[in-house]
Amino acid sequence: MSVAHVKAGSPVRGRRAEGVGLPRIEDELRKQNDRFSAAVENMSHGLCMFDADERMIICNGNYISIFCLNAEIVQPGIRFFDILQHSVDIGVASHSAEELYAIRKPYIDRAKPSTYEETLSDGRIINISHRPLASGGWVSIYEDITEQRRAEQELKEQHRRFDAALANMSQGLLMYDADGRLIVRNERFLELYHVTPADFPLGMSHRDALEQLARLGIYAEIDIDGEISKTAACLQAGEMRSTYRHLADGRTLLVVRQPMSGGGWVATFDDVTERRRVEERMTHLAHHDTLTNLPNRSMFRERLDQALGEATDLAIFSLDLDRFKAVNDTWGHPAGDWLLKCVAERLQRCLRNETDVVARFGGDEFVIIQFNPKGAGDAEKLAKRIVDIIGKPFRDKSRDMHVGISVGIALSPDDGRDADTLLKNADMALYRAKSEGRNVYRFFEPGMDAMVRARRALETDLEAALRRREFELDFQPIMNIASGEIVGAEALMRWHSPARGLVPPDDFIPVAEEIGLIVPLGEWALRKACTVAAGWPHGLRIAVNVSAVQIKSGTFARSVISALAFSGVPANRLELEITETVLMDESDTVLKTLRQLRDLGVRIALDDFGIGYSSLGYLRRFPVDKIKIDRSFIRDIDNRDTAAIVRTVIGLGAQLGTTVTAEGVETEAQLEFLRKEGCVEAQGYLIGIPSKAADIARLLESRAGIRQSG
Repeated sequence: MSVAHVKAGSPVRGRRAEGVGLPRIEDELRKQNDRFSAAVENMSHGLCMFDADERMIICNGNYISIFCLNAEIVQPGIRFFDILQHSVDIGVASHSAEELYAIRKPYIDRAKPSTYEETLSDGRIINISHRPLASGGWVSIYEDITEQRRAEQELKEQHRRFDAALANMSQGLLMYDADGRLIVRNERFLELYHVTPADFPLGMSHRDALEQLARLGIYAEIDIDGEISKTAACLQAGEMRSTYRHLADGRTLLVVRQPMSGGGWVATFDDVTERRRVEERMTHLAHHDTLTNLPNRSMFRERLDQALGEATDLAIFSLDLDRFKAVNDTWGHPAGDWLLKCVAERLQRCLRNETDVVARFGGDEFVIIQFNPKGAGDAEKLAKRIVDIIGKPFRDKSRDMHVGISVGIALSPDDGRDADTLLKNADMALYRAKSEGRNVYRFFEPGMDAMVRARRALETDLEAALRRREFELDFQPIMNIASGEIVGAEALMRWHSPARGLVPPDDFIPVAEEIGLIVPLGEWALRKACTVAAGWPHGLRIAVNVSAVQIKSGTFARSVISALAFSGVPANRLELEITETVLMDESDTVLKTLRQLRDLGVRIALDDFGIGYSSLGYLRRFPVDKIKIDRSFIRDIDNRDTAAIVRTVIGLGAQLGTTVTAEGVETEAQLEFLRKEGCVEAQGYLIGIPSKAADIARLLESRAGIRQSG
């Protein structure tokens, strides 16, 4: 409002001054009036003054602005009600003039100051304060508090949200001010620590809070000064810090401290007990074998590298179970898994103390680190203990499982100073142990490296030999002792290597079995033998040696049927020679295959009878068509005990109705002994040497049906 509005109602204008001082007084009053007008006009709030007749005396520009009034209309002397009506006319008021007057009148009439709020039609909120004048009338102060109310509402909403967030947080929370006094605490904190608000009142110092936790016995252990130092370090660094706290009841909390920009800090508390258990479990699984719970290859390697870094003397044991596959195939994988767990337990019992480590590398492979052995003698004692304890039967319900263990040993630093070298050398020693009869231990020797290279070279040459068809079959005749007739021949595999010369079957057949070549090699031999036998005189049988690996392959029966169909040889002319290792396996695949072949008419012969594990037991489990007495018995037949064994086997065959064939017959005396004891068939150099296909065909044609003289 302009100054004129103020001057128009000023009492100074109506005065008359007399005397010499009048101009000075008028000048002073004018100055005061100007000051008053300036003060009123520059107020941050709107102001309006009314006399006892409810007519406006003065108002300022902010009053006109707040209510959007027309300054030409709102002049001194205008009635209060008319101003209200004007505000209604211009659409500012949210009520009629009468309603507005009725609302304001009680406040105006009060003999003491009063304040209330009014909301305009545009939503603005005006705070109105009335103060009565001693001469009658009143002064009103008008303040637009819309933004203030909005800010207050926003702050209230923020508080509501903050309280809701605190109440619904999954973490506990404490907030401390710059002086280390507790200013915020949520319910989750109380729940996590099983405490009450009285235990942790607002205003409590950080030290008092820690001491309270100690008094209540909540933490398994607590270092109060250490906790305060960690908080101070967090604030000094100006960055978040976290740590794990273990409670007395076994739970684990993750405590995170976060400095606040205005000073102080926030601490959150999260129950991570299950998460930590899962993490620990995952870490354990990453470093341990799931079946035996022993350290796995990864953890073993870490421990070995650590020990070597500490320049510790070590003995590395490479272990491999003997005959484990037979157990797995015979009793099934669950039984094999049970056996591996038992082996792991026994190996752990063999260790001297907690420093030694036994790990499972996979399958039936185990490895041991022996720390600080007192030379080779100490390592040898452990190896003997391992071989002895693993060699004892494993009792599972009503059955005994028998396995052995082969052990290779490398010593640090003599046999290597790094993990790779030590493990490689222990493996080479293990290979030597397995090649020398199994269920034994061997120390690494420098020459073993050459042996391993020779073995690898043999494997490579074998694979190439199969591709280049370097294998041949020789045939050795089999004679009926009583009639002297040649009744058939056994096919014997030969490998003529361009580089190695003639390689004995005992050298390459086991290797072929181990590397999986025996299946394709056996299929070739079976088809070749049947094809050759197709050209022999009618009724002569062909005997073919079969590996246990072939029969367990699951495709062997189809291979036999295919060979018979291709060659045209009747099934009853084919004789398959198996060893006791085949009958050791009572799995469905093996027994089903053998029965299927017998149903076809194929004859099954048990080769090398008498030198296996339990020959008579196997005859009971699977009746065979023929028993072949091993050549070692025939060679030593002059020995009374050996002769008794041969005599017993021949008698057993007669009682079972099973043909008995003696292998390795080289003298007339041996043949005569067998004839007198009633042995059915003989095979050996005396009867005929292994010959090529063409030679054996001529021999069979010349001798078939002709009795041996004498």
